[in-house]
Order: sequence, then structure tokens, then C-alpha cells
Amino acid sequence: MKKIKCTSPDLRFSILTGKTKILIGKTQRVSSNSSTELLFSRVYKLEIPCDRNVRARKVESRKEKKSLKFGDPVRAKMSDVTDSSDSDDSDESNENDDLIAYLEDELDVSSSNSSSDDEAESRNELEGFSRTKKRKFESTDEIEGSTSEGTMEQKLVPSVNVDVCIHPGSFGGMCICCGKTLDGESGLAFGFVHKGLRLHDEEVSRLCNDMTKLLCRQKLYLVLDLDHTLLNSTSLSRLSKEEMPIITQKSYLEGSLFKLEHIQMVTKLRPFVRTFLKEASEIFDMCIYTLGDRNYSLEMAKLLDPQREYFNANSNVISRDDGTQNRKKHLGVVLEKESAILILDDTKHVWPKHKDNLILMRRYLFFNSSCEHFGYKCKSLAELQIDESEADGALAKMLEVLKHIHYNFYKEDPVDRDVRQVLSSLRSEILSGCVIVLSRALRRDLPTLKKIAKKLGATCLNKLEPHVTHVVANSVGNRESKWALKEKKFLVNPQWIEEANFFWQKQLEENFSVEEKN
Repeated sequence: MKKIKCTSPDLRFSILTGKTKILIGKTQRVSSNSSTELLFSRVYKLEIPCDRNVRARKVESRKEKKSLKFGDPVRAKMSDVTDSSDSDDSDESNENDDLIAYLEDELDVSSSNSSSDDEAESRNELEGFSRTKKRKFESTDEIEGSTSEGTMEQKLVPSVNVDVCIHPGSFGGMCICCGKTLDGESGLAFGFVHKGLRLHDEEVSRLCNDMTKLLCRQKLYLVLDLDHTLLNSTSLSRLSKEEMPIITQKSYLEGSLFKLEHIQMVTKLRPFVRTFLKEASEIFDMCIYTLGDRNYSLEMAKLLDPQREYFNANSNVISRDDGTQNRKKHLGVVLEKESAILILDDTKHVWPKHKDNLILMRRYLFFNSSCEHFGYKCKSLAELQIDESEADGALAKMLEVLKHIHYNFYKEDPVDRDVRQVLSSLRSEILSGCVIVLSRALRRDLPTLKKIAKKLGATCLNKLEPHVTHVVANSVGNRESKWALKEKKFLVNPQWIEEANFFWQKQLEENFSVEEKN
């Protein structure tokens, strides 16, 4: 027994196929025994109250009407006037029937094994759907006492309120609310929920501007990149000769290195990633957002989260096939308020409109092919048979940063808080008090380094002055370096600024000394 129910204006949309239940509304989790699994709850994830007493009130109304026929014929007549509106729903019900037929074809699952209880519940739901009314009548006159039936008919002047659907989104070309066939394709595509689902800009804005669910659970939202942030992948054919042994001799990589024959790839998880996800999930709702294709992103999600505790294929795994364009990322498809979102990514330029939400990650380059791609002429971690530290690596440090940001966000009233302001404030404390001169010999790197240093709270000068604390240079032979050595100022290489930016902490100067070039 398949049953489909559309209720307006609550925007609650549920599909029940056998024991499969998909909700737009209150439910966030989907359990399904069908081959096709849709998760609309990710779209309408707000806990919109659904009036479960509607059918009960209708039953009481019918009972009251039945009893009135034996007691007060005038009130019974009034009830008949209201019920006469049911016949006007036939055109709209035809459109709902079209939506039902379309979605049944999409689901295409059998429910022949459903229990008798499920079938009974299905019949009740379907009956409730058929009784849904889109026209409401309100009496404009208050009836006092009893009078003749003729007099009451003259006094009764019903007003008609017609619910006009604003078509907040579409599925397969039909409105997800009323079932009407819509012309053309408009709005934003949400292919990661289900192919063919689109939401209009106004509806996306409405959903994104509500923080109730996050605030009630004292959480923020974390968007996670995959490649070079949480893991590193390469094709089997691109492994170097020195890397080949790790496929068979991987004792020190047990549980973090995976050979995926069906897609001809090998993937290495970043150290500490599973602990990171577990602890981050306590203070963040999370999603994966990658520019990789859909199949690849789902495979990686399985490796990161085998038990599907954090990531669901049809709810929070977003790929380049799911509405993104021009190899850029945008938060419109995330459906959370931007003032509550943090982004963890190794690439800045893919977030042109959301740099204030971004925390830049140091790239994880385990394989030689990745090193070559980013222009590094050195042996890879795989070739050296070493790895990042579990305790002191990038993800371990980043978890501390995220916890600190979350604490500062919620230590005051969070209702009007903006995580971007918290992010900016904490970032500006990292190099606060440092007065820096960057050597002109840095040339093309100079503007970027200066911009980073200023964001970290440092003061950058163009000339050497007594109150300068640090000189940043690549060699000891230039004028700025010689001055720093003479005046006993800190002389550091550019990585001192870069590491402070990645680890959100001022680094020890002695670890970034400038070496004399031969």
C-alpha cells in the first residue's frame, strides 16, 4: 500500500511506501528498506508543527452534525453550507493526483510485505488526504438564540478564503506543495536530496534565515571539504614506484589506507579524522561539500563514516553535481543561516562569496601525485613512509580551534550573534602586538603575506623603525635581514606567518629561522 500526503500551508510533505517514511517537516532521520531512498527532511528540516488533531476535529465535526439533525436543524443546515465547498476541490485534487502518480513512479518500490496495521494506517492517511480542504468558510454574523430555518439562511453570508499556493519549490516540474505543473525551471537545484528537486529563492532564504534548531541544541554548522582537508586520494595508475609497497605493506597505516578497486583509486584518511568527526559532531551539525563528482563523494563519506552517524547520502553530502556551478562553492545549497556556518577547506578561491566563514586548512598531501599537482618538488609522505601526528597534526589542532570558537559564540546571548565576527575577533588576537616588516625581496608573495599578517592582528610597516619586532625574509643577505640581526630583532621566514594562520597560534620564532643561501 503506497500513500502520499500533501498538506498546505504547513509545507509538510510525507511519502510512505511500505515502511519507508520520508518527511519534509519534523523528521531528520530516514530509515528505509526500499531500493530508492529520498530524504526530503533535509530540505524542510525546520521543526514546523504539524497539527495531528486535524482529522480528529473533522471526526468530531461530523459527529456534531449528525447529532444536530436530531436536535437543531438550523445549525445542521449551516454545517451543510460549509461542507458544500468540498465539490470545488476537484480541479486541485486532479493536480495532487498527478503529483502522487509521479512520485509513485519515482519511488517504484513494492510494499506487498507491509503488515495489516501499516495498511490500515495507510488507508486512514489517504482518507485524511482526500478530505483536505483548500477553501474555508467563515460566518460573518453571530447567531444568537433559535430562529426559523428561512431566517437563518438569509443571515448566513459566508466569506470565502482561497489558499493561494506560492509554489515554494518543485519536484519533477510539479509544485511540492499543491502538485500543480509549473512552467520552466526556476530556483536552486538540490540534486543531493533528489534529482529534480528545486527550491525557489524565497523559500531558500526563509529556510536559511532560521537558526532555531541550532540554537536550541547549542550547535553551529560546519561545512567540510574532502580532498586535502580530510583525506588524500589518487588513482592506482599514478602511484610512484616508491609508493607501490604501501598497498601490500601497510601495517602502520592499518585502518586509514583504502584500495578501492571498483573506482581504481587509493585513499588515505588524514590522521585523527575519525576522532575529529566524533568530537566535532557534539557541537556542530556537519555536511561534506566537495567539487568531486557524486559517486566519489559518496565513496569517501562511507570511508569517513562507516556507520553513517554524521553523513547521509541524501541529506548532507554535496558534490559538484548537486547544484554548484563554475567549480565554485556557495552556501545557498547548505540551507543554514550564514551567520552560524563555519567552513573548513584547503582552497580559498572556491569560496569567493563566503571568505569570512572560511577557516583555511593546511593541505594534506600524502601521495606524490598531489605534491606534483601543487608544485612541490619533494618526496611525498607515502614515499618517506611517515605521516602527520595524530596528537599534534592539523586536525587535532583545528578541533581545539573549533571548540574555542563555539565556546565564544555561546558564552553570550547567541540570538543576534554572528560566527563570522567571532572568527574575525579570535583571528586578530593571534599576532596581536607584533610589528612586522616584510622584505621587498619576497616580491610576489609580499601582498598575500601582508594581508594574512594584518588579519592575524599584526601591524605591518613599510620601513624599518625601532619598535619593529619581526622581519620576515627569505635570506640573510638583504638590507632588512641585516638590520634585524644588527638590532637583535626576530628574523623569520614566511612560513612563520603561514603556520600561525593554519594553526591559529603564534609560532616559536626559532623554528622558522632564515638560513643563509649559498
